[in-house]
Parts: sequence; structure tokens; C-alpha cells
Amino acid sequence: VQLQAFGGGLVQAGGSLRLSCVVSGIIFRIKSTSWFRQAPGKQRELIADITAGGPATAAESVKGRFTCSREDAQNTMYLQMNNLKSEDTAVYYCNAVVMLRDGDTHWRTYWGKGTLVTVSS
Repeated sequence: VQLQAFGGGLVQAGGSLRLSCVVSGIIFRIKSTSWFRQAPGKQRELIADITAGGPATAAESVKGRFTCSREDAQNTMYLQMNNLKSEDTAVYYCNAVVMLRDGDTHWRTYWGKGTLVTVSS
């Protein structure tokens, strides 16, 4: 199973970007998909996620500006980022918790390599 994120880049403050993350490989079920970010000198933080059967949630720091979504048929997750601020500059990572086979007794966690988002003020 591999996760590959796309869509990072340089954007001016107030602008928008949409990140995509494709989950490839044989998967029986996806439990949750999440977006994390890590700014220089800071710890990685959870900013948005979707759990199977539940609503999308977002961290307070991005609520109202970032929205995560998922297309299960395409095994793709998205992070729409609007009204970007300089403090949103970070490497963004996608994460998926999946079950590989029917009958598996545990979930497995996979990470994408990250995509850099730079917001200029």
C-alpha cells in the first residue's frame, strides 16, 4: 500500500490550494484518512480527518478554511485549503488507516511522503 500526495506549491497569502492523496494497493476497507502537517521546528500535527461513517473534522487552527474530503471509489482523499496564511507553511502529509483483507484482526497505518506548501505574505 502506498500513499502519494500531490498539489503542494507556492501560493500568496489569501490564496487557495487543493492537495490530493492517492491510496494505491489492495485494500479491503479504509477506516480513516487524515491530513497532518509539520512546520519547520515544530511537531507534526493533525489538521483534518474523516473516519468511516463520521463527519470530516478539522483542527481549530484551520477550521472554516480547510476542508477534507474523500472519494472511496477512487481511493483518493483531498484537502481544500482556502484563505491560506503564512503560518500554514509546512510539509503536508496524508495518512490512512486501513484493513488489508477481510477478516484481518488489526488496522494498518500508512503515510505519504509529504508535499510542501509555502505561503508567502
